[in-house]
Amino acid sequence: MGTDEEPQHWHEDVDDDVSGRLNWLRAGVLGANDGIVSTAGVVMGVAGATDDSGTILIAGIAALTAGALSMGAGEYVSVSTQRDSERSILAMERKELEQMPRTEQEELARMYREKGLSPETAEKVAEELTAHDALEAHADIEFGIDPDSLANPWHAALASMVAFTVGALLPLLVVALVPDAARIVTTVVVVALALAGAGAVSARLGYSPRLPAVVRNVAGGLLAMGVTYLIGMLAGVHLG
Repeated sequence: MGTDEEPQHWHEDVDDDVSGRLNWLRAGVLGANDGIVSTAGVVMGVAGATDDSGTILIAGIAALTAGALSMGAGEYVSVSTQRDSERSILAMERKELEQMPRTEQEELARMYREKGLSPETAEKVAEELTAHDALEAHADIEFGIDPDSLANPWHAALASMVAFTVGALLPLLVVALVPDAARIVTTVVVVALALAGAGAVSARLGYSPRLPAVVRNVAGGLLAMGVTYLIGMLAGVHLG
């Protein structure tokens, strides 16, 4: 942060497309966390029921494959629905601008008055924004939509799939490479460190405090692994 004497804005290094950045961040962090936690949970659950390395590894691979495809498909469907909704809103707003331009400009001026502008300034702003790009002005103030930067479902799906796969590989590699005697402890340590790193990265990219993000990630992941391990143990005892 700077001062009036030496101006320096924290957001000078932020991309113009903040919403796009946040969408990628959401999909990437969600995918990585899910990959780490869900695959580690499956591995721990199966490890609680059996000590057979082959069985645990197969379960981990299945969890990675199914999870990555599920995350990608889910993100694609979700963001596609959002994009369809944004397009429908823009189409309806475009039609209103064509059929009642004066009423729409008055509505725009009213919204700026409600934000604190004087009536004269609000009228002038509405007039100039309408002349420049009426649809963009209305989409922004009414719905928070940028017509030139709609959500991209393919980007979200790819980011989620890749992030999930990268996250899921960590517990899977532990199962494949670590001896049986140290498998559980090593998995817990590796997953905790990975979740801490993911939390720190998400906080850094999102310009938010790191500690709460790290604590949330690590606590949630360890809880999930602990529960699945206990369930696996109980299932192994009663079904084995």
